[in-house]
Amino acid sequence: MLNIGGLKEGVVIDHIKAGGAMEIYNYLGLEKLDCSVAIIKNARSNKMGKKDIIKIEGPITVNLDILGVLDENITINVIENNQIVEKRVLALPEMVTNVIKCKNPRCITSIEQELPHRFKLTDKDKRIYRCLYCEQKFSRRH
Repeated sequence: MLNIGGLKEGVVIDHIKAGGAMEIYNYLGLEKLDCSVAIIKNARSNKMGKKDIIKIEGPITVNLDILGVLDENITINVIENNQIVEKRVLALPEMVTNVIKCKNPRCITSIEQELPHRFKLTDKDKRIYRCLYCEQKFSRRH
């Protein structure tokens, strides 16, 4: 078992689909943080077979709920004083801006590059988001 030192204070983003950690790392802009960040790729998981994990040392102010849009299996563990003080399953936000991009070439966001990509949750059970401008359905890569 690979062991990366324990966290005194921070956040562990767990149950990331194997190979998905870098997308989340880039999306959250973790390279800009002045703290230790550990990415564990292809860790063994009883539930998933393989998974990625990101450990972030210290308090972070990023809204992590939007990660549910990128990967619905992610869980967040908040660590304080070497203890898990909170385990969160991510709730899907009703509206997301600039998290996912509209792929419709006729959408106004393709023409007006400065427009934000905004998606509304239209089917919570099926986790379907649609573009606010053109109704294009967002399809997640599997």
